[in-house]
Amino acid sequence: MEDVRGLTQNVGRMRTMYRLLALGAFLSLVCSASATAATSAATTKVATQLKADLQAYLASRGAPEHISAASLSVSLPDGRFIDVAAGTDAYGGGAPVTPANLFQIGSNTKAFTAIVALKLQAQHKLTIDDTVGKWLPQYPAWKAATIDRLFDMTTGIPTYDDSFDMQRDYSRNPVRDFTPAELIAYVDPKSPLKHVWLYSNTGYALAEMIEEKAAGKSFTDLIRDMVIAPTGIKDLYYYPGVYPAELRARTVQGYFYNPTPENAGFKPMVGKSQRDYSLSWAGAAGAMVATPHAVAAWARDLYQGSVLTTAERARMERLVSQKTADPIADTSASDSRGFGLGLAKLYMPGLGSFWFYEGTTLGYRVLHAYFPKENVVLAFGLNSQPPDGHNNAGQLVQTIVNTLKANGLFH
Repeated sequence: MEDVRGLTQNVGRMRTMYRLLALGAFLSLVCSASATAATSAATTKVATQLKADLQAYLASRGAPEHISAASLSVSLPDGRFIDVAAGTDAYGGGAPVTPANLFQIGSNTKAFTAIVALKLQAQHKLTIDDTVGKWLPQYPAWKAATIDRLFDMTTGIPTYDDSFDMQRDYSRNPVRDFTPAELIAYVDPKSPLKHVWLYSNTGYALAEMIEEKAAGKSFTDLIRDMVIAPTGIKDLYYYPGVYPAELRARTVQGYFYNPTPENAGFKPMVGKSQRDYSLSWAGAAGAMVATPHAVAAWARDLYQGSVLTTAERARMERLVSQKTADPIADTSASDSRGFGLGLAKLYMPGLGSFWFYEGTTLGYRVLHAYFPKENVVLAFGLNSQPPDGHNNAGQLVQTIVNTLKANGLFH
């Protein structure tokens, strides 16, 4: 009898325990649901404010910058993304812009090209210390330039897109598919190497040729297979010419509106949308297309994820000063701009040092910024190359950061 009573008591205790566990689980679910609802409400609030920031930017900067579209993605430390968009996909009216719309991301492409070289180095097919002379002896004046100097832009080789002849030829036939060798040919092949920091897309065209020769594959296959595919990120695209119709249909119209003397050869392009033209002129230096969300996700992987080994990331982030072309440990108030292998770093008062790139094509600007201390990434797209002196994208970064700060998301 005592055994039976003991068993009954144990069963009673177990029933009580199960009820308590069930109650605890229920309360946990309620608390979790409440926390999720609170987080969702907070995210919605921030998204509304960020969209208002974009709308205000378009209202004040639409005419001076000849833009109608702004799209933003913010990647937060807890894994959340806040995606907002404002405006229309064409200047003067069109369909509302959504976060699913694509933009030409310009020189954000350069980091992808540098990573291809690092991956080929890991496969022992080249080293980034190899010289141009080893791989491309047809350019004897540049034979001593190393691949890493092509990437950090310290060779002094002029950029082909400053050539009036290149600009004129592209304007006459904007669906033409240029080869890297054709682009390089617009530069005087006798231009001497110099120890200066000089922005040059020519270095990336040379790197593209070297990578193809070392791997025995097209650069298109290399960038897709070795960099884009391993990230698993959707809406990152590389085509070297005119993009497929289905992707162009998702891309906002982007306008060239920068008729400076330096762009004299592009004069016929002023005011025209560049969406349906070939990006072969940008190639390995800037021909990718993406959503801002994809760029933010890519930047998160680039600075923190698995696309690079620790050693590869350290090499990419080794800086030279844009002022002196000499190595620097970091950017600072006295030397505010640094450049790595297809990466830029900037010091700004109030924001400190952060990684960024503003990629520009003839009709688009896409800027990403990664703030290591706050562990926040942002990326946004605008649909023009504006007149010189009228690009206020840097102020938009500050506005976005201020909104994040006001909501406790940026410290």
